[in-house]
Amino acid sequence: MDSEETYLAALKDKACELVETAMRNAQDSLRGLQPAQDEQSGKETDNEVKNIAWLSGQDFTVELGKKQIEEYVSTWEFHESWLYCTDFLREEEIEFNKLFHYRMRWSIPTCRKPIPRATACVYFTIKVSKIKPPTLPVDVFYVFESNRLVHRPGQTRFREKWLKDIIESKLIMINSITF
Repeated sequence: MDSEETYLAALKDKACELVETAMRNAQDSLRGLQPAQDEQSGKETDNEVKNIAWLSGQDFTVELGKKQIEEYVSTWEFHESWLYCTDFLREEEIEFNKLFHYRMRWSIPTCRKPIPRATACVYFTIKVSKIKPPTLPVDVFYVFESNRLVHRPGQTRFREKWLKDIIESKLIMINSITF
């Protein structure tokens, strides 16, 4: 074989390897669509997005807001190794609402590394209306660090992968920095 044939053979091997990796990744992604197939086969699946009964505007306090956020997060499905802490950040007053901002930091400490190298944050905002009747529940929304998508309780199903992706991207960045 001359060098061009060797190059083409190596290129073909690399292309096959990339295709196999892409196929494996596609299969892993399609496993997330399994509930649709389960429904066709007669199996019942739990597709309900969980929520809690949120406080009314008149009953809201900063501490109760924190407890409600933690109660809501307890409906999420995640591995028991995850730990989190919730902090109240600030109160913001705007024309028709009061906004209460909270940060929930997530990590997976281990016996070997009790202090994690990276954490992932979820930022919650509780909106108490000044103009709506005070008996109505507060509005709640949250965003994951480094993402713009706004999630609302009862409308979005939590994915543990979102936290893992944040931590993984931080670790990649940390490892790329040399001192």
